[in-house]
Amino acid sequence: MTLAFPNYSRSFDKARNAVRFTGHDGIFEVPFLIEICALGASATAAHLTELEEDAFLSAFDRRRSAVHAAAAKAYEGGRRRPYYILTAADIR
Repeated sequence: MTLAFPNYSRSFDKARNAVRFTGHDGIFEVPFLIEICALGASATAAHLTELEEDAFLSAFDRRRSAVHAAAAKAYEGGRRRPYYILTAADIR
């Protein structure tokens, strides 16, 4: 099967300074995190405001195609991890 992204949901994970999203490989859900610095933001913000979190989610939305392509590349070969973390190096 191929990794697909039928669900456009994403959420901000304060504990990891990352955006969570999910892909699907057939019936299997594949969880991903993308670090905010990969979306062009500073990862040093300790106490993010709701506006900043919304800005990160908007940045994710603007780069969704690139993020999904990087996620598919990271997933190549099938599920091997409980979740995948994408960094700025993955989004080039």
